[in-house]
Amino acid sequence: MLLTEHDIYLFREGTHGRAYEKLGAHPLPAQQGRPAGTCFAVWAPNAASVSLIGDFNGWAPATHPLAPRQDSSGIWETFVPDIGPGTLYKYHIVSRLGDYTVAKSDPFAFHCEQPPRTASVVWDLAYEWDDGQWLAARPGANALDAPWSIYELHLGSFMRGHQDGRRWLTYRELAHAVADHVTDMGFTHVELLPVMEHPFYGSWGYQVTGYFAPTSRYGTPQDFMYFVEHLHRRGIGVILDWVPSHFPSDQHGLAYFDGTHLYEHADPRQGHHPDWNSAIFNYGRAEVRNFLLSNALFWLERYHIDALRVDAVASMLYLDYARRDGEWIPNRFGGNENLEAVEFVKQLNLAVYRDHPDTQTIAEESTAWPMVSRPVHLGGLGFGMKWNMGWMHDTLKYLSADPVYRKFQHSRITFSLWYAFNENFVLPLSHDEVVHGKGSLLGKMAGDEWQRFAGLRLLYGYLWTHPGKKLLFMGGEFGQWSEWRHEEGLQWHLLQHAPHAGLRKWVRDLNALYRSSAALHQLDFSPEGFEWVDCENADDSVIVYLRRARDGGDWVLIACNFTPVPRDGYRVGVPRGGRWVERLNSDAAEYGGSGIGNLGSVQADDAPYHGRPHSLTLHLPPLAVLVLVPG
Repeated sequence: MLLTEHDIYLFREGTHGRAYEKLGAHPLPAQQGRPAGTCFAVWAPNAASVSLIGDFNGWAPATHPLAPRQDSSGIWETFVPDIGPGTLYKYHIVSRLGDYTVAKSDPFAFHCEQPPRTASVVWDLAYEWDDGQWLAARPGANALDAPWSIYELHLGSFMRGHQDGRRWLTYRELAHAVADHVTDMGFTHVELLPVMEHPFYGSWGYQVTGYFAPTSRYGTPQDFMYFVEHLHRRGIGVILDWVPSHFPSDQHGLAYFDGTHLYEHADPRQGHHPDWNSAIFNYGRAEVRNFLLSNALFWLERYHIDALRVDAVASMLYLDYARRDGEWIPNRFGGNENLEAVEFVKQLNLAVYRDHPDTQTIAEESTAWPMVSRPVHLGGLGFGMKWNMGWMHDTLKYLSADPVYRKFQHSRITFSLWYAFNENFVLPLSHDEVVHGKGSLLGKMAGDEWQRFAGLRLLYGYLWTHPGKKLLFMGGEFGQWSEWRHEEGLQWHLLQHAPHAGLRKWVRDLNALYRSSAALHQLDFSPEGFEWVDCENADDSVIVYLRRARDGGDWVLIACNFTPVPRDGYRVGVPRGGRWVERLNSDAAEYGGSGIGNLGSVQADDAPYHGRPHSLTLHLPPLAVLVLVPG
């Protein structure tokens, strides 16, 4: 068998980061008189018996029993000759605690049947990778001072088959469609909503049953490897949305695995998630930590993934998350912190950066928990970056308000800079903002149709020039009118219309400037890269700020007018004299704007203003952002 005494030691300790190499199903070639076949191993410490059922034995229990290891690890194993990749199987488990018999999918399966079928599939993950050039350059592309412009997408609804719009595209078809679009638009990374196998398509992948298996809806594991490889060959990083916070209660999955609460807490005050009607992992159990740690490293190692966006971190950290008084159990100190989850998160990040220092972990953490993206040795949780949910909520609230009243909400648009450098922030305009009746981003903007498009261009200009990495959900780049619907593809036909095409060109040009200008990305996480010029003009709803690079020589001036009223003769202090070139203007006619601007450049005079030795007199277009650089 594959498991060694050292494996068992690490397994009991909770530090086995390669458990996927030993547990699950592993095809073996014939050697030294042993026929070819498959080795199976599963953790089920409270089982009275475990047997293998599948298409090779007519799904008959007890014909292929597994034997328990004689080391009290709770692992059962067997070798079955003459079966290999493509074989369908499950574990038939009879619990020794009560009258409980169940057929379970393999928690470590590399491939699964396409839902609604639930069998695991024996699979060989061999693949000849051809992305060495990307991996060699990845330390620079994934660095914290590199440009990160992330295109978030759901594979099943990015684009559909052209005949009837109902057919999912395969991983291989999606590889080319996604790469072509993302390359054309200038995004640096794609972030995929969870690709791990999930029984309910409407969960978007957030209710995972096959943690080690990319969903078979779009193809085989090798097909998904091709997807990642092709994006790498086009210079695009791949981020996976990863869900270690909860899992569904489907009978074939992890819940109540061997007739006991094995992966989840038994007490519903700790083990049941009230928001999602799902089970919560027991992070205090060593074997559960092995499972999750191995899974994170698995995607980085076997699929060459560049970063993991860790979902719902807040729900892991707080024992009282989404619970009322009396519905949760305090920790041993009487607090609401989940100490076991905190320790697991730290160990996870230590392992990821130890073994794969050119990758990143990104926390979706919606509270003010301190030092989420600071190193463990300094007292942090150890993530590389964190989503800035506060910036997102404040900004969308501000831009949904009638411009007449924005002067009373001016702090919403300036408050984020008070804490912008407390964490390494990603600024997300994600899928969560365009579902469940929230409307599309375009629909959130105030005013008539022209003002909505102008407001969305202004939002994107503010996003791309604000400190922090960028994230935009698919469809936002051309202003989809409707909410995202996972049952259908994006409304690509809208690009036939000038306002949508102009918005797409604006996002493309923003990405080009962002990637080429060190001032807009190099010091995203340092206050040295940002200076307010004018943040107090609430009456006009105007803000002006500077971005600069590490050497101090690359300056970018940004002026945002959040009202539909042009501001002529608006004086702005600048650190340099001479000519300032208008690099981008969201009100330019080519983007769908009214064409108000500064004729391409402005000459600074020697009149001090805003505490700076020189100043510019600008024409600020309505509902627009200007980006100027020294000429």
